[in-house]
Amino acid sequence: MKNKEEQKEIAKKRIEKLFEEAEKTKSQKLANRYVELARKIAMKLNLRMPKKFKRKFCKHCYNYFKSKNYRVRTRDGKLIYYCFECKKYTRIPLS
Repeated sequence: MKNKEEQKEIAKKRIEKLFEEAEKTKSQKLANRYVELARKIAMKLNLRMPKKFKRKFCKHCYNYFKSKNYRVRTRDGKLIYYCFECKKYTRIPLS
């Protein structure tokens, strides 16, 4: 059995690889599955999702963001992501 640090490093690499695959694929369904798998890996090892990946999927329906299924706007010092699948917003403060 590997120690916790080694397991977490392997998990981070797997999460990164899954998001690379989600970026490459043409299929939205497959991209959503990659996000689901990445989240499961992170939850299993109690890892935070790396910051660079947090904004690449909807926090409500876990839909991977591709160019046609979401909208990004800025308003009142916030970055607003609108998901066309679940019709919900995510507001992120700009610092």
